[in-house]
Order: sequence, then structure tokens, then C-alpha cells
Amino acid sequence: MKDTRFLVLSAALLAGMLAPLAAAAQPAAVEYRADASWLCRPGRTDACSRDQTATRVEADGTLTVEPFKPADTPQVDCFYVYPTVSRQRAMNSSLDASAAEREVVHQQFARFASRCRLFAPLYRQMTLHALMTPAASRNFAAEGDLAYGDVKAAWNDYLARDNQGRGFVLIGHSQGARWLTRLIREEIDGQPVQSSMVSALLMGSNLAVPKGADVGGAFKNVPLCRKAGQTGCVVAYASFRANAPPPAQTLFGRVAEPGQSAACVNPAALAGGEGALMPYFSSGNTDIVGMPSRIASWLKNGQKIDTPFVTTPGLLTAECVSNEQGDYLAVTTHASAAEQRIDHIAGDVTVGGVVLKAWGLHLVDVHLAMGNLLSLVDQQTAAFLERR
Repeated sequence: MKDTRFLVLSAALLAGMLAPLAAAAQPAAVEYRADASWLCRPGRTDACSRDQTATRVEADGTLTVEPFKPADTPQVDCFYVYPTVSRQRAMNSSLDASAAEREVVHQQFARFASRCRLFAPLYRQMTLHALMTPAASRNFAAEGDLAYGDVKAAWNDYLARDNQGRGFVLIGHSQGARWLTRLIREEIDGQPVQSSMVSALLMGSNLAVPKGADVGGAFKNVPLCRKAGQTGCVVAYASFRANAPPPAQTLFGRVAEPGQSAACVNPAALAGGEGALMPYFSSGNTDIVGMPSRIASWLKNGQKIDTPFVTTPGLLTAECVSNEQGDYLAVTTHASAAEQRIDHIAGDVTVGGVVLKAWGLHLVDVHLAMGNLLSLVDQQTAAFLERR
């Protein structure tokens, strides 16, 4: 599978959603010393400052509010690259922070403020409009290089101005994970800065590794995370419902390279097997790309949740599966008729009510395991600081 395929969106999914045609992005360098070039930076009120308070919804319907508080003195940094969300009618987006960029940062990244200083650059990503162009007629090299060039420039600015030898966690989803994969391969793997990498969380991606191995493939020296407290490693996965595995024409869970497979690291069970997911879903009715999530209430009685997020302990488990259908994180919903909360989650990509199974649970790859990822960063940070 070509590494661009996981980025291509269905035109039908986006019908009527695109903004008026915009001018093509110019390849001039971005000035990342300017605050306006960042969605999130430490010490200011910005896209990562929105309320992250969650409601814990138990099986019996009990509701408990979980207040959110950023860390007072975080010991490591988190550098995030967001997925494809721009609906501008251009091949690459502008550097304007639209509602889509602010929303995806709110849902996927801002909660990490409880563990680290937050850095999230704007970048001229390949837009939804660009990715509707048939792949057979374009290879997207110029568009991809422009997007990656911005991410690399932002990274270099972070290293020069902010890092000062601190440990860092790289976090990306979908297109964001793709550019971070390239950044690790070209700028970190085997370089002195690798010693400062606490971990990389690359969700919704097809990271190539040799079959049965934890290092090799996309990276020469950076392994997959397989035990608590392991640092300098990668968590990568693409999620599917356990009862709806990757179809023949899947966008995730497979790679084209002979002898290699798509990495799957279960944030709930690094060493393998099934683990309990600790999700944090948006309690509203909008997903990361601004489409309806079709969850009107998390309770069968229709009661509304007042907090921005909801967590559902005991509802979901996950296990990495490797079979003829691919290598993927299989998510199971455990709900009974006696439960007071709903027995399903959103996350499928749908067109006209039809689920596009090739996408799996791509829209909630990050939400599904947010609590697990936060706990993992805790463990890795402690181990990293002890080693220092």
C-alpha cells in the first residue's frame, strides 16, 4: 500500500463541506518565531486552553465529574502534528487557524497539558480537497513536501528556542503521524537528539516493521514500545471494531513492503493481549473534522452531559490482532442490556448512513486510548528522568 493512501478521503464524505476556492499555498518559509504560527505554545491562552473537564459515566448511570488541571511544572514537552482537517479549496492549507484546527487540537492534544508543555505548530497540510484528487493522476510529492517542510521547520524552531535538552514526546494522528514518521526517520533516528525522545505516539498510521520484530522497517534504531517505562520507543496503531475487521481494500493495517507489517502497539497492553481502554470522547455531537458524531446522549435516558468530555470505564477493551486481514487494534464494546449508558460508540466514517469499513475507527483512534496514553507518558517520563 502506498503511504499516501491512508490520507485519501471520499469525495462523497465531503460534498457540500468545502469552502470557496482559495489561492494556492506559496512555498515561502514559515516564520515559526512568530506566535501566530503556533496553535499551542506554553505560557499563553490559546487553542489548548479550552476546558478539558470530563464526566465519568458508569455502567449503572452514575455520573462523576473529573476536573482538569494542567501540570504546574511539567518535566517534558509534547510536540503535536494534527491530522487532515482543512476544508479549504486548495491543495495545501493556509496558515490560518480555522475552527477545524482548533477543534482537533482540543479533542486530541490539549489533555496532554496535564503531563507536558504543549507545542502544536500550524502547517500547510494537504487539505481534504487535495486528497480527493485521484491518486492515480498525482503523486502529491510537492504538496507533501510543503506540508512536511513546515513541520520540520517548526521542529527546528522548537529545538533552537525551547528544548534546552528537555525530554520530548512526539504526538501525531493520520497525516500528522505521517510527517512525524518522516521527521523521526530523517532528523532523529540515529542522531544525538534521539537520546531526548521520551516516546512517539503515532496513531492512525501504517508504520512498517519487519514481521515479528519491533525495530527495523520505517526506523533503523527506534523500536516499538513493549513494556512500561520503556523510553525512546514508538506507539503506533490503527483501530477497527473487533466485529468489523479491515476489508480487502482497507486503508489501514497493511503496508506494501514485502516481509513487513503495519505496527500495532496496544496502549492498554504493551506486551500483547487484551487490555481495558480508558477513553476520553467529546461529549458534543461533532467529530474531529466537524462532522456530526451521531451521539446525542451517552445515557439511555437521553440525559445530557454538561462537561466537554466523557469517559466510560469498563466499556471498551482492545487487542492487537495479526491475521490475513492485517495488523490492527481490535476494539470490543462490553455493554449489557442492564446498563444505563448507551451500548455503542461513534468513530466510523460514514457516507449517507453507510459505514466506510476501510477507515475503521479512524476518527477516534486517539480518543479510544487517551487515558492509557496519558498513563504511558507518565511512566515513560519517570523512567526518562531517572535515567537522566
